[in-house]
Amino acid sequence: MIFRLDERLLFPDPALAEEDGLLAVGGDLSVERLLLAYQNGIFPWYSDDTPILWYSPHERFVLFPDELKFSKSMRQVIRSGRFSVTRNQCFDRVIDACSTTTRQGQDGTWITADMREAYIELHRCGHAHSVEVWDNNQLAGGLYGVAVGKVFCGESMFSRVSNASKTALISLSQSGDFNLIDCQVHTEHLESMGARMISRNDYMQELRNMPLKD
Repeated sequence: MIFRLDERLLFPDPALAEEDGLLAVGGDLSVERLLLAYQNGIFPWYSDDTPILWYSPHERFVLFPDELKFSKSMRQVIRSGRFSVTRNQCFDRVIDACSTTTRQGQDGTWITADMREAYIELHRCGHAHSVEVWDNNQLAGGLYGVAVGKVFCGESMFSRVSNASKTALISLSQSGDFNLIDCQVHTEHLESMGARMISRNDYMQELRNMPLKD
């Protein structure tokens, strides 16, 4: 059953989501509603020609930082110092780059203008964060997402230079700031770096075990 949201700030039980994870439709992208969604394992995913759709997949594709894997050649890239990495220096540029990145099997982008503004506001409020990777002072790659305690809910990543997005993910994983990175969508690339599926129940347990950041 798909639930229709109204102005009330609430969501149905995520366990009631459809087989594809679709839980609810409607509502808004206010900071308060987005935070409530992420705290309950729910995220928005829709396009310009649909209403706001809210998902809570029955399985989550996640990366535990201590299970991170990367190749010897990637270790050499990291050691070489070719890239410099920053945090939260140009969130808007990172989300814009993610929105214009062509992705296999996707037509267009799910990062609508409303989504862009909503996540920039989350960033202003200290809840959404970006990792930037620089090559010769040029933005070469990065990622952004939402922090829920020690869980980082990754939203999107991009790379303009080979290995730049990997560098961003490795930096985030090795920062010690998070115990779990939610990758949301399965890719062979992330699976090769150690990401794996866990049940929604296990995912929710991770959220419940971690206090929210101030």
